[in-house]
Parts: sequence; C-alpha cells; structure tokens
Amino acid sequence: MRNYFKPGRLLLLICTFPFLLSGCWDRIEINDMAIIVATGIDLTDEGEVELSVQIVNPQGLGSSGSGGGQLGGSGSVGTMVSLEKATGKTIYDARSKLQEKVPRSLFLGHNRVILIGERLAKQGIKQHVDFFARHPFPRIKAYVFVTKDKPIELLQVNPDLERSTAEAARELADQKFGLDVTLKDLLQMLADDTRGAALPYLLVDKEIPGKVGLKVNGSAIFSDGKLIGELDDERNRGLFWLINKVDQASVTIEPEAAAGYISFSIINAKTKMKPTINNGKWKMTIDIQADDDIVENNTYLDVMSPAILKKLEGQLEETIRHQIYDTLEVIQKDFKTDVLGFDEAFHSHYPKEWATVKDNWTDTFSEVDVEVNTKISISRPGRSTTPQGVPKDKVIE
Repeated sequence: MRNYFKPGRLLLLICTFPFLLSGCWDRIEINDMAIIVATGIDLTDEGEVELSVQIVNPQGLGSSGSGGGQLGGSGSVGTMVSLEKATGKTIYDARSKLQEKVPRSLFLGHNRVILIGERLAKQGIKQHVDFFARHPFPRIKAYVFVTKDKPIELLQVNPDLERSTAEAARELADQKFGLDVTLKDLLQMLADDTRGAALPYLLVDKEIPGKVGLKVNGSAIFSDGKLIGELDDERNRGLFWLINKVDQASVTIEPEAAAGYISFSIINAKTKMKPTINNGKWKMTIDIQADDDIVENNTYLDVMSPAILKKLEGQLEETIRHQIYDTLEVIQKDFKTDVLGFDEAFHSHYPKEWATVKDNWTDTFSEVDVEVNTKISISRPGRSTTPQGVPKDKVIE
C-alpha cells in the first residue's frame, strides 16, 4: 500500500489549512454598524456636496415610537431613526467626515431610498451617481426621488403610518401611483447618450393643518444628466401611458349625455410602440389597450345599457388620447428630450437609418410624428347596476 502521507505532502496540507479556515477577514459585527436606510444629496451655497442620512436607531426598535406627522428635531426623527449630515467635495468625502462623528461603521447595504435635491439636479447628477454605482454596498434596487426642498427636510418628516421617511417613500413607490425608478433604472437611463431620464418628485405634504407627511407628485425631466423641466401630475399620467407604466390609475370624466361624473379604475393596461420610416419621415404609432371598471357613478346614466357603455368607452378613449398628446407636446417641443424610449425602438427596427441621426437625435426626436390609438373596454359596472337614489323614471338608458 502506497504511503500518501509523506512528510512533504503533509507539510503542504498543514500550510493550506489556514487559508481554508480564514473566514471573513473584513467582517463587521451588526452591533458595530450604523445602518443607513435613506440617503439625501444636495449642494450647499458654497457648492459642496451635502450628504444627509437616516440611520436606524437600535434603541428605538423595541419602543412604540412617538406620534407621527411632525418634523423632528435636529439629529433625530421620532425614536426609530436618527438623522446625520456632513458636507464634502464628493459624496465619499462627505461620508468620511460623517463617519468622524458617528460611533458605528456606516453601512449602505440596506439603503432604501435616495433623495436628490433640485439644486444638485440642475447642476448635473452623473458625477454624483458614480458613487452609488462604484461603491460595493449601495443597493441598486433603492428608489430614487427628486426633492424641491432640501433632502434633509424630507428626512426630518416623521410619517404617521410608517417608521421612517425611508419606509414611507418606499411604500409610495411600491404603490405605483407615481413613477417608480430604482438606482438600476437610473444608471441604465444615464448610460444611454440619446435618452433622457425621468424621476419622480417626492414632496412634503402639509395639506392637513398640524400634520406633515410625504407625497409623490409629478416628474423631473433630465437631459444629459441635468434637470431641465418638470411634468405636472396631469401630464405625468400621460407619461405613464407612453412608457407602459400604468399599473394602478383612475380616470374621471363628465359624460356628454348627463350631468355629474363617472370614475373608472384602469386595469390590464398595455402600450405598444411601432416605429416606421417612409420617404424620410419618422413616425411612431402608439397602440393602447385597457380594461376599465366603473367604481363610482353619480349621474343618472344606466351604465348597464350597451349604448351608454359604447359612448362612455369612446369618451374615455378621447380623454386618454388628449392627455397623451398634451404630454407629448411638452416632451417633444419644450424639453426635446426622449424619455419615452423612441431611440431604442427605432434603433431596433431601423439600425442603418438610426446610425445617421444618432448624434443629432434630439432634433429628430422633436420632429417624430406620433399617432396614438386607444382601445378601451368597460369590463364591469360595479356591484350596483343602476344609479343609486334615482327614481326609475329619471334614469337615462
């Protein structure tokens, strides 16, 4: 029997074992971490980067927390999270200065939202987003927002129903009533030289006296990484249709045949783009299909009537087309920035023609002829088939 354990081989095995058992040399115990759940970046009056972070407060995790809806004091927001800030020449420079006054190691692995102040957004975000793309810890699934107020002011908000601004902002994005853009989405948009970017606005909500909350309203439009304009909430809905982002939405119309309003819940919405080039003329045909449920009817119309339903569907189609064309007018003529993905569609179908306009896509995009076709079907009238509280002789069939 051969002897496999000769002195030389045995020595080699002994020397190899320590490398196999070395473990995580850079491990940091969780008790030594300052877990960041929200990050804000903006510019100071002096032009430096202002970094603000919301950090989980381990002492507050076991408590019920304070009442929500009020701006917290400096350095804290209720009991669940604390707030810190620092300034520097870059985000990492500010982070290094922030680490000097935080007794635990700053950890970005659980960062849920990134807030970008308007001042920094107008100067340009490409060089600053580089930190989040290059550093190994930031989550690429973190949601990104633009703020009209300084990000630190939003991070101070103590929301009613959630434990922190980070959680409230994440939940708002998940609801999909506004744009939901992750860091990964933003990086992909910025990497495309011919495409702009659209980010949701996150605002402080003070509609109820004595209470302060958050709301998503409108979109910030970027060209070459710089904020150039804003879509209001109404035109923002047109943007959702154009980029196939209608997930949960409502449409309210005033029927032509009766006084009052009818509200619809949109389901199963789909948008398809079809680019064509004929005799040098660039055209995009946008086909939209959706099913609607009637969720409120305060008119005298009998929505079970086929004739009434057909008229309502036609009016819905016209309302949505008008909304989309209004949004297109602003994006194509005012902003001249392709945030719709027209570039990718033409590039895919007409690579040779695309190559001739790629360097001047902004000019071509603004002149693309767009045709919008809508097909809306009202699927369900709701639990009530007839108008409530209306005498039968006054119901319009």
